[in-house]
Amino acid sequence: MEANPRSTGRLPAAFLTPGSSSFMDFLGEHSPDLLPGKRVLPPLQGAIEAPHGTTIVATTFPGGVVLAGDRRATMGNMIAQRDIEKVFPADEYSAVGIAGTAGLAVEMVKLFQLELEHFEKVEGVQLSLEGKANRLSTMIRSNLGMAMQGLAVVPLFAGYDLDREKGRIFSYDVTGGRSEELGYAATGSGSIFARGAMKKLYHEDLTEQQATTLVIQALYDAADDDSATGGPDVARRIYPIVTVITDEGFRRLTEAETSEIARAILEGRLSRPDGPRAALL
Repeated sequence: MEANPRSTGRLPAAFLTPGSSSFMDFLGEHSPDLLPGKRVLPPLQGAIEAPHGTTIVATTFPGGVVLAGDRRATMGNMIAQRDIEKVFPADEYSAVGIAGTAGLAVEMVKLFQLELEHFEKVEGVQLSLEGKANRLSTMIRSNLGMAMQGLAVVPLFAGYDLDREKGRIFSYDVTGGRSEELGYAATGSGSIFARGAMKKLYHEDLTEQQATTLVIQALYDAADDDSATGGPDVARRIYPIVTVITDEGFRRLTEAETSEIARAILEGRLSRPDGPRAALL
């Protein structure tokens, strides 16, 4: 009689010899109920109130890309959390910023991290940046059923392309449609205001310091016009999360670095509340 793997504490042989380099495919074959998009939801009765993450911004500069996000999560007209984290490393050379239903978005990011790690362990090499962007697109598409019930996840993906030797940004819609953005991008409720700010301030020869300042300026402008976006909170020492990805890998700015930039911006806004001006010609 063959022993039950669960009673012996040993994993089934299929678990030790995955037939696919995709962790999602492996999970879908053995435990499909663990995939977010495969869960059975109760009948929808009225509007769903769940914490939502808001504004994420990104910009490229020669040598890399900057991805940043504000810290506010909202639930209807209420502030659900003031210090939520919305920007996460996907692997050594890429990161994801989340907007939409916060709980599902964080779960999707963790699954995406496992997907990339699984591929690298099975294949012995990292997935290309283009391949990573495609895998994330598939994961978003698998969440379409929940998105149609109001539980949408719309991330921003950025990373350093080792083959092309430059930073790249990818945006998505709720169906998983993927677009590569040139120069800068924004997603979330305050994205229209953040994108307008970046449109006027961005130029192709930004330094890393200028790029990090630009994204915080854009988040400030988004918070100025969008109640769901939180600006730098000096009293509580809550500042945007700012990450930089270059050929040296992923790096998150320290609180000291971010607060220094944010305080300089706040000081400048005391004399010019609408922020820096772009040249007319």
